[in-house]
Amino acid sequence: MSVEKSVLERYSKGAESVQSSLCCPVDYDSELMSILPQEVVDKDYGCGDPSRYVQKGDVVLDLGSGSGKICYIAAQLVGEEGAVIGVDMNDDMLSLARSYQSEMASRIGSDRVSFRKAHIQDLKLDLEVVDRYLTDHPVINSVDLSRFDTWKFEQRNKAPLVADSSVDLVVSNCVLNLVEESDKRILLEEIFRVVRPGGRVAISDIVSDAPVPQRLKADPALWSGCISGALQEESFVNAFTEVGFQGVSLAKWDAKPWQTVEGLEFRSVTVTAYKGKGTECIDRGHAVIYRGPFSQVNDDDGHYYPRGQRIAVCERTFEALLDRYPENFIGIRPHGEVEPKMWCASAGTRRPASETRGGEHRSRESSGGCC
Repeated sequence: MSVEKSVLERYSKGAESVQSSLCCPVDYDSELMSILPQEVVDKDYGCGDPSRYVQKGDVVLDLGSGSGKICYIAAQLVGEEGAVIGVDMNDDMLSLARSYQSEMASRIGSDRVSFRKAHIQDLKLDLEVVDRYLTDHPVINSVDLSRFDTWKFEQRNKAPLVADSSVDLVVSNCVLNLVEESDKRILLEEIFRVVRPGGRVAISDIVSDAPVPQRLKADPALWSGCISGALQEESFVNAFTEVGFQGVSLAKWDAKPWQTVEGLEFRSVTVTAYKGKGTECIDRGHAVIYRGPFSQVNDDDGHYYPRGQRIAVCERTFEALLDRYPENFIGIRPHGEVEPKMWCASAGTRRPASETRGGEHRSRESSGGCC
């Protein structure tokens, strides 16, 4: 049985009746959960709570949205100005989630959620449009197949289901491990494509403490049960940096394994990261000071920051560090106007104090202070 077929069958059963073996214990915000229909709660199968990273006004994309629980939680957090898109390939789960859409819209004050059918590793192709096409143009020979392939190519380019750089936050709850091993890189590239510059991801998933052996990967029941498709924890983190995400962090790492299979520990983690804004490196005389406690830290762009030193950075790096890690860095703007120039400092380049003396400081104290 193929991976996709085993996953579809197992989660269709999960839409019909509760499958407790697919759940990890997770604490969700009780107030946000209180207005959710009980069936949506009972038939959700996750291992974390990526919804806690949702901000007001966000456009949120939930990959593998299932019963719609995370979508309906996120809809309360994004407010009137935000929107939530749930993507799933399973018709039964989509039907379950959509059956409560009108009720939830009434409860939260507006319809902020849409559910779409697609493979999460192919967010350009709307599978409901595909279904309609195949009804009208059944594929019965190689000519039909070639015509269908051409049509899919045009659909992906002319009418993508999720457009480039259109999403503020991508979340997912225990779904990436269900994707075929050969498609995992494609999936992460798709996530990177749809996130806007400056946008974020919060992905809860199951990881293993060591690589999963092939004999376990070949077991459809273990794969559809969120076990044998899990990436090893270091590989999982590295996969996000490899496609271009920055600031990749293990925001959550469960100390207690969810399951142990043949001595391998499988546990829930949540990874957060952001997409750089893609602006050019322009030097305007900025400097940052890394506070500590470590002697030095490195970033994903190859810069390093020795503790206590004024390090020259371009404006883009300055804004990224101070926006995202204000407790770790002191930012110093130049005194007066500095003629901008295209330049990215070599790693560890110091900024002379004379160039920033009297400049505006941008800082958030980490633990009190006197002056």
